[in-house]
Amino acid sequence: MDNRSASQKASKRAIDNAVLGGIGVLLIAFVVTLSFTLEEHAAAEGKKAPPFSIRTDSGRTITPAHFGGKLLVLNFWATWCPPCVDEVPSLDALQRRFANKGVVVLGVSVDDNPNLYREFLAKNRVSFLTARTGSKGLSADYGTFKFPETYLIDQSGVVVKKVMGKEDWNDDRVISYVQSLL
Repeated sequence: MDNRSASQKASKRAIDNAVLGGIGVLLIAFVVTLSFTLEEHAAAEGKKAPPFSIRTDSGRTITPAHFGGKLLVLNFWATWCPPCVDEVPSLDALQRRFANKGVVVLGVSVDDNPNLYREFLAKNRVSFLTARTGSKGLSADYGTFKFPETYLIDQSGVVVKKVMGKEDWNDDRVISYVQSLL
């Protein structure tokens, strides 16, 4: 009986180890697949920006082709994000300053609540192009999960700069950098 019991325990241990090994292999495969998926779509400096088609609040459908010859400042933000809200006036000033010089600011809101989003825009009279995609929209395609985050995309569609966090778009250093891209 002891040999049989020891044999059963050894067999059960082998099965447990095999199951744990299988789970480990599946977990590794999942992580590798996820990282390749994100890497494939996420925007990175020096690489082509992921393609998109987005409908602005004014009803225009916009794709990267609409910005040919212009510098696109693509900003992901939300009304519930204090640094995002703080950043909006300087983005607005950047758009007004460079509108006739080949710069387009596009603010993409990740707000899931369309009413809060519309109220914010009405209250703040934002002059740059805006669109709302919700939390599972374009920002995820760009690999953006913390806000605000902004991508400067040059005239050929390449991400030249990724700005994580709030930026003062009126700062002389930023203005000089934007001018250098034109």
